[in-house]
Amino acid sequence: MSEIFQTFKDKYIYWSNHQGFRKYFANTSWLFAEKFVKIFVSFFVAVWVARYLGPNQFGLLNYSQSFVALFTAVATLGLDGIVVRELVKDETKQNEILGTSFVLKVMGSLLAIIFIAVALFFSSNDKLTNILIFIIAFSLFFQSFNVVDYYFQSQVLSKYVVFANIITLILSNIVKVVLILNNASLVYFAWTILFDSIILASGLIYFFSKKANLKIPNFTFNKTMMVTLLQDAWPLMFAGIASMINMRVDQVMLGKMTDFEVVGNYAAAVRISELWLILPTLIGTSIYPAVISSKKKSHELYLQRVRRIICYMASFAIPFAILVTILSELIVTTLYGDKYLFAHTYLSIYIWSGLPYVVFFVMGQVVMIERLTKISLYSSVGIVVMNFVLNSIFIPRYGGTGAAMTTLFVAYLTQILIISILYKKLKIKKWRINESSKENM
Repeated sequence: MSEIFQTFKDKYIYWSNHQGFRKYFANTSWLFAEKFVKIFVSFFVAVWVARYLGPNQFGLLNYSQSFVALFTAVATLGLDGIVVRELVKDETKQNEILGTSFVLKVMGSLLAIIFIAVALFFSSNDKLTNILIFIIAFSLFFQSFNVVDYYFQSQVLSKYVVFANIITLILSNIVKVVLILNNASLVYFAWTILFDSIILASGLIYFFSKKANLKIPNFTFNKTMMVTLLQDAWPLMFAGIASMINMRVDQVMLGKMTDFEVVGNYAAAVRISELWLILPTLIGTSIYPAVISSKKKSHELYLQRVRRIICYMASFAIPFAILVTILSELIVTTLYGDKYLFAHTYLSIYIWSGLPYVVFFVMGQVVMIERLTKISLYSSVGIVVMNFVLNSIFIPRYGGTGAAMTTLFVAYLTQILIISILYKKLKIKKWRINESSKENM
């Protein structure tokens, strides 16, 4: 027993004095702080909103958000990970990289809004639904300022992004509570989504100018840089479109094939399921620069670091999914009330789709680092086709349960496909962790 304690003590001393570990641990801690606030403040206000609106109106709001989300990848142009990678590689071109990215994202957001308008023209939505979609769509423009977030990610300074997000969360939730207490109509809750994007953009600009001593007016646009970024990003943009379709098409198709009450129950289950996905996302975002750096040191260290990240995330995901499955009915009725009783069935199925997401998220970073972006495109397009086909078959027969089962099947198929391709491309023979790899973490 004393030997085990001494080993644990030695490891603690080693890691606590490891400069790289302390840097990334501090960055991840800030991200955890933001998500903690989001879970225990924003999530419960969101539950209150769901209770206030009821399954039908809550379903309509989520349908509108999902409709807009289908075009989000057009607004981002697949630049997110690419820009962070370029900033880490060459800090001397910060203003050029950020400026070119900003112009591209503004153009992308305007293009996305135009696409949404065209899609609505050919849709059979009623007037209220179209109004909700248009209000939410204009939030895409203000997401162009997320280039500031890319800078802070590249510098492992996520605390300033956390500050901006927390301010946005607090103001947004205050507004939502005021709306509930004043018996506001559904359309006002759509306006809060646009309000959130404006406040977040303002906060990012403030911290960018005050803490990073950089200003957006100093950004420069470079045509050569634009071509370089788009050459790497275009497959990711189309892959992102496919990915977003995979994530949101179930709610859109449920709204078209069933009714908004089913969408409301399904959305309630999805909200709970997506909570724990915060963990792999924030860890992966925080240590992405470290994974890029390890590639420069050695190929073996790079592969071992990727494997270790996946193992750590999966070790949390599996017991969490088991627990949620067992307690699904209690969780749903406690949070949302008896009106959302059907959501517990969807939750017990949907929660398991998070496990392959862990692998897919990390492997997605590997794809960007290795410049294998076309892999994401080809695999995602194939998965989209399967998603449409399976949802078309199972939603009319089984409703929300059919949508959840389709999501689960597609998620695991995506994981298997991506891993198989990367094993071959990177010539991975085995994922053994050796002592030298541990020391370099």
